[in-house]
Amino acid sequence: MNTRKMRLDILKMALAAKSKGAHTGGSLSIVEIMAALYGGIMDMDAIATGKEERDRLILSKGHGAMAQYAALHQAGLIDDEELLTYAASNSRLSIHLAANPALGIDYASGSLGIGLSLGVGTALALRRKNNNRSRVFVILGDGECNEGAVWEAAASAAHYALGNLVAIVDRNGLQYGGDTESIMRLENFEARWQAFGWETVSVDGHDVAALEQALSLRTAKPLAIIARTIKGKGISFMENMPKWHHDVVTQKLFDQAVAELVEAEA
Repeated sequence: MNTRKMRLDILKMALAAKSKGAHTGGSLSIVEIMAALYGGIMDMDAIATGKEERDRLILSKGHGAMAQYAALHQAGLIDDEELLTYAASNSRLSIHLAANPALGIDYASGSLGIGLSLGVGTALALRRKNNNRSRVFVILGDGECNEGAVWEAAASAAHYALGNLVAIVDRNGLQYGGDTESIMRLENFEARWQAFGWETVSVDGHDVAALEQALSLRTAKPLAIIARTIKGKGISFMENMPKWHHDVVTQKLFDQAVAELVEAEA
């Protein structure tokens, strides 16, 4: 998948949202994660046709929905016209994900802290159906990992040895109220997942090849991938800026951002 085009799609959606604003920073930080999943790891034919043997993706940090829509656009499940309906009334492209099997979106999301529990339940259900092919991928924000429910789910996943469950943490170091370490420290983050009984890998979250390699791992334990990312990645005035957790993209800012993407490709 073309990650530059995905970032451009995110900017188009953010502009279309107008005064409603958009969660641009956290969507830009997971572009490569979505590109690796949709472009190399998950079977898109199975997702598009709703086959039982498909992989499941749960975007627990539901405010990153624009990145998923951008990947679905690249995959041909969303067309150019629909992309610009983002955040509009009655649009399929809601600000937070709404379940829509036609788009291969199995789960609604947005309330932080519940996605991993949903992933545990889904992974257990697949096992009970003797579905040994499908895996469940859950994308969490690092700020979201302040939620106690995340760690209850992590303990449960290890207890049931859910080797078909993969948690991918968008470790960009920022959340709505500022930097994660000031709000609630996530020190020894990788070791924390390991202590809960997970196989743990840390990767550059903007390296698609490295992400695909990590996502391809099959282990007896649940797998946690700590993806080191930059919030607002690719747009200079958005990178590492907490305000772009949610803000308005004006035409002027849109033009500036697009110019940066074009220059970066040249």
